[in-house]
Amino acid sequence: MGKVGRFACILTPMLLTLASLICFVIVMLGQTPWKGNSAPSTALGRELYFFKADTSNITLDPQTILDKLPDNIQPNNDFLTAIQNSASSKQLKDFYQVGLFSYCEGDKDNATGKETITYCSARKFQFHFDPTEVWGLKNTSVQAILGEKFETGMNAYAKVAGWMNWAFVIVLVLTGVEFVVGFFAVFSRWGSLVTTVVSTAQTIFALAAAITATALYATITGIFESVLRPYNIDASMGKQMLSTLWLAVAFSIASGFFWLASVCCCSGRSPHKKVVVEKTPYTYERVASPAFGGQQGHQMQSSSQWPKSGHGQEQSGTAYEPFRSHA
Repeated sequence: MGKVGRFACILTPMLLTLASLICFVIVMLGQTPWKGNSAPSTALGRELYFFKADTSNITLDPQTILDKLPDNIQPNNDFLTAIQNSASSKQLKDFYQVGLFSYCEGDKDNATGKETITYCSARKFQFHFDPTEVWGLKNTSVQAILGEKFETGMNAYAKVAGWMNWAFVIVLVLTGVEFVVGFFAVFSRWGSLVTTVVSTAQTIFALAAAITATALYATITGIFESVLRPYNIDASMGKQMLSTLWLAVAFSIASGFFWLASVCCCSGRSPHKKVVVEKTPYTYERVASPAFGGQQGHQMQSSSQWPKSGHGQEQSGTAYEPFRSHA
């Protein structure tokens, strides 16, 4: 058993750590261009996004917008004009999908519903999606038109996105370290203890990153829905991306539990060890005396029963005590 049992005990958290690492890599590759500004190379990469804005059904008719707005609120004609100009210049696309380090945009066939990504931004650390810049409305009156709620929310998003990007990078590094250090846990419980410490740190950052991403993009979705919904701009969160992210967190928590269990269990030592005692070579063993009938184990009577010598000294209890040698 021994080392085999120890290896079996370590195999489970190792596989869970590997699964967590793969999930986090997938999350970080979502909406990442393959070459240059081309679309992601896989269908999975195209479908993984935190946030999506669908502008394919945007409404530019003031009367239609007025029907969707609360009473006493008029549609902003300046915003409509700016959006119309952006749409006519082909700068406004049908949809925008936001990943961790980049975003992708594309066209949508309203008849079939098929979406085609036409452009992805270059990967950028501490990336955040700025719709006014992407739609060509940066440094215009539209920023003021959208209101303080929209501006405040997007500014908070830009700041938090920087920390969130760092958190995901740290998680990826710690997960890799956890997997490598985990090999040393096969040999001793000390290795399991070190791996458990690394796993705990990784789980903390993983939870922080996942909670931040979920809360952040839920807030952005809410802002888009409240401010831009009257213009028929839809906003949604990516269910596949969030599912993959929280699956990675679940793997992280599970691996940490099993790493901790391996500190207390599965020592790797054999439960039964046989102790073999060999005789020392060239030892001597007492044999029976031929003078007393060859019966071994009989002891001679005490010297007091023998006549004393003339010198008043007692003689030895036995006169003959041969030994045999054993090699």
